[in-house]
Amino acid sequence: MSGGIIVTSLATKQAFQAKLKAAKKGHELLKRKCDALKARFRVIMLELLDTKKNMGQQAQEALLFVAKAAYAAGDFHQKVKDSVRRATIRLDMTSENIAGVSLPTLHLRESEDADSNLGQIGIDRGGQTIARCREKFRELLDLLVKIATLQTSFVTLDQVIRVTNRRVNALEYVVIPRFQGVVDYVSQEIEEMEREDYFRLKKVIDMKRKANLADDLARDAKKAAMIKDYEDQQKKQGQEEDGQEENILDEGEDPDIIV
Repeated sequence: MSGGIIVTSLATKQAFQAKLKAAKKGHELLKRKCDALKARFRVIMLELLDTKKNMGQQAQEALLFVAKAAYAAGDFHQKVKDSVRRATIRLDMTSENIAGVSLPTLHLRESEDADSNLGQIGIDRGGQTIARCREKFRELLDLLVKIATLQTSFVTLDQVIRVTNRRVNALEYVVIPRFQGVVDYVSQEIEEMEREDYFRLKKVIDMKRKANLADDLARDAKKAAMIKDYEDQQKKQGQEEDGQEENILDEGEDPDIIV
């Protein structure tokens, strides 16, 4: 049944019943986990689609602000590169637990750079346009980080859901039917053994009853034979005594006694 020899005993039945119970419990828990992951997966998928649609519009607006800033302030790209000493925006990552699955979440962390000269760019002309362009790209960067978070969660959940579905299907269509088959097989064998034991016990009782009946009949026959022998002996003895009495009476006459 399970790839080996199954010992048909009550202990084997109890062991596989415990395995079957654990497999059903695991199947139920994995099914709930899969449902929770699918619900979260659908939410992330819809949010990711909306965010990606919004990203195209935000990118177009940001590039439009770059063109406006270049028109108002001239070529300021080299000035921006020379003014930046170190990165002022960094990524922090935290995790969110969804049904035992850790989903990474990215956050932007902005710090001030005292050595930066970005505030002096565009003082003569176009400074306000450059500041609005910077704010627009900051919003676009937030949106890209959000997309990265959603995309990573989407891929992670997709992989976990596939693995969980395979486990659920394996338990439902392979493990549980196998354990159930072993339990049914052992139960049938135990019932068959019990029927055989009952039949054997009934046969032994019937044989003992017949043996006792035969012993009783033999004992009664022996007793009857002993009684008959005793009666024959008594009868024979009585006949012998009667014959002796008749012989005594049949003897000759006694001589007369002369006084």
